[in-house]
Amino acid sequence: MIIRRIALSFVGMLSLVLGIIGIFLPLLPTTPFILLASACFMRSSPAFHRWLHQHNTFGPIITHWHQHRAISRKVKARGAVCMVLSFSFSIWIVPHFWLKIGLVVMLVVLLSWFIRLPVIEHLADSEENH
Repeated sequence: MIIRRIALSFVGMLSLVLGIIGIFLPLLPTTPFILLASACFMRSSPAFHRWLHQHNTFGPIITHWHQHRAISRKVKARGAVCMVLSFSFSIWIVPHFWLKIGLVVMLVVLLSWFIRLPVIEHLADSEENH
């Protein structure tokens, strides 16, 4: 039991660090890492879980996902570009044709799911506020 908590705390911290780095690096997505950190901390450290949910930057990301299963338009655009670029690089670099086909299929499936995620619209962006 203690080993599980330590492992979850480690993965949570690693995910949080990668999420923070993703704020500054356009090819590293922030949202999935923050959601993973939240899930890990929920099971290993209630104090970190609470801190993450109350954080000014990360709290709204988690709240939007939990309440609406939605992401922001910016996150969706960055995520789609990141997926296409990373899969394109992988497709280019793998030596076997069957692996290339497998990667293309995975990209299409993943991108199809990701593009269909709802977008959370901020109140300031709505028509009635213009």
